[in-house]
Amino acid sequence: MIEWLISGLVLLGSALMLLAAIGALRLPDLPTRMHATTKSGALGTSVVMIGVAFYFADAPITFRAMAIIGFIMLTAPVAAHVIGRAAYFVGVPLWDRTVKDILKESYDPKTHYLRSGFEDIDKQQEERQKQDTDKQ
Repeated sequence: MIEWLISGLVLLGSALMLLAAIGALRLPDLPTRMHATTKSGALGTSVVMIGVAFYFADAPITFRAMAIIGFIMLTAPVAAHVIGRAAYFVGVPLWDRTVKDILKESYDPKTHYLRSGFEDIDKQQEERQKQDTDKQ
């Protein structure tokens, strides 16, 4: 019975990684390609590692498999985010049917300055403090 579970996990993980590869080939721009490869690749690798842990049923190997899962789940999204942001900053074009470009309002390509949004909050707080002092 356990062999069927292990086989199912490895096949499911392989199918998810195949979806990641298809997404990398078929999707139109860098952010959507990275989304497909990061999500499906990380999940596919994790499912295969769970299958490996069940197959060997040994504490050190299970620990290593879980460490691999943790490492991939922590680093893959961060790496994709950093690569995507760097690609945006150097001007890699977005898909022509992209609905909303969130960074467009916050990023100045001439100075390479990225507003965080907290600047507006700081200004609002300063204005409130001025109003409070003016009332007194």
